[in-house]
Amino acid sequence: MTQVAAAPASPQAAQAAQKRSWFVGFTRKPWWPWSKRIVVLGFLAFVITLLVIQARAIDWSDVMTTLRAYPLKVLLLGAVLAASSHLIYSTFDLVGRHYTGHKLPAPTVMAIAFVSYAFNLNLGTIVGALGMRVRLYSRLGLEAATIARIVGSSMLTNWLGYFLLAGSAFLIWPFKLPDTWHLGIAALRSIGGVLVLITLAYLASCAFSKRREWTVRGQEISLPTLPVALIQLAMSCANWAVMGATMYVLLLGKVSYPMALGVLLIGAVAGLLSRVPAGLGVLEAVFIAVLSPPLGNSALIAAVLCYRAMYYWAPLAVAGALYLLMELNAKNLAATKATAPDAINGTNGLA
Repeated sequence: MTQVAAAPASPQAAQAAQKRSWFVGFTRKPWWPWSKRIVVLGFLAFVITLLVIQARAIDWSDVMTTLRAYPLKVLLLGAVLAASSHLIYSTFDLVGRHYTGHKLPAPTVMAIAFVSYAFNLNLGTIVGALGMRVRLYSRLGLEAATIARIVGSSMLTNWLGYFLLAGSAFLIWPFKLPDTWHLGIAALRSIGGVLVLITLAYLASCAFSKRREWTVRGQEISLPTLPVALIQLAMSCANWAVMGATMYVLLLGKVSYPMALGVLLIGAVAGLLSRVPAGLGVLEAVFIAVLSPPLGNSALIAAVLCYRAMYYWAPLAVAGALYLLMELNAKNLAATKATAPDAINGTNGLA
């Protein structure tokens, strides 16, 4: 049999392969893992130092006085809005349920999403968004590939709404950032435009792309239809909008809603990038940097602390109890998978 000789690689391909080989070899050096840890720990130390300096400049007795002066109606409305946001987020995994076609009951899926979100907010992505979903879904009989697709679908849903709302807020209602951030209104508008374009590009792909499936590292990824993508976007926008409304209420209406939402969106990403658990102190620092003045530091800290109690800590307590209950009843819940009615049986992707 005649063998066909392989075509010689192009100079560009050879150069790219050489770069990849060099990078792989570089990351396998014995000192590489330690250097990454040192960089991360150094960044954390820098962030913590800034937070401590900021905390020492706050009059905490004034903060407590402001907290005690909060009207009960405001606190109740804030709590209802926070609970509504968690309820909306708990529906995100229903998109993953449709995407994968698994048969777990919808209430069980929503409970898992709620638990993972509460742990994610307070303890980070590895423990919450990934760890809790993997633990609970695997206990209920789902395979690793199915869980990975659920996690990916939920994350995509969450950030779709962020991109659209943040992009719209920065583009239409830009606000002046601190001079030390070196980011003017024009740059903020540009960022907003890019975020909106990313969202529109995703929707256009869902509507017009001829290729609907890809394989990435052994995982099959299916592009949803436009109606499903629009549902994802609506769910996510509703969640982020309600989060902004919660913060707006706790700020007692002293700033406009677009301003409260915009600062909250910046703080959410700052907390994520800081790698500090729950972004503790980072959200407070962002609100003080952007809104002080006109608002005083004590009022801002009091509002963010109320927000944390309603949106982070109270849901975590509920999620902890729910997690223990689900662990104790995992076998019974898994048994319902075979008998629960499933309106999407046979679905292989987002259709």
